[in-house]
Amino acid sequence: MLQDYREKEFSAKDAKLLNPLQLALIGDAVYELYIRNYILANNMSLSAHKIHVKAIGYVKAKNQSAIMHSLEEELTEEESYIFKRGRNAKSATVPKNADVRDYRMATGFEALVGYLHLIGDYERLNYILSKAVTIDISK
Repeated sequence: MLQDYREKEFSAKDAKLLNPLQLALIGDAVYELYIRNYILANNMSLSAHKIHVKAIGYVKAKNQSAIMHSLEEELTEEESYIFKRGRNAKSATVPKNADVRDYRMATGFEALVGYLHLIGDYERLNYILSKAVTIDISK
């Protein structure tokens, strides 16, 4: 479970005013930390390098896109709004190793994770993150 170590708690209203790419930046870090903790907790004998390699499987855009496709029907109206803002955000960067559609879906996923983290909705955030690690990303 994630702990509250934020400098500031954002209201939902304030968090919605943030640029979706700012939300995605925070969400990327939160998701990466969750995945590394998850892998370590389930494979304590792995080296740091092997944890990193295993984490890449979860955090790449194609897999985040698959996770989002699986979770999309479970989102609340507010969560769907945040996801779509992230998905539709115009990024200055072009994905190197990802399909543009997957990259955009992944950005939406990360924006949602960042939003839930910033507003302190850890119950919902942990539900989504725990579901994310159970989704079969091989499809």
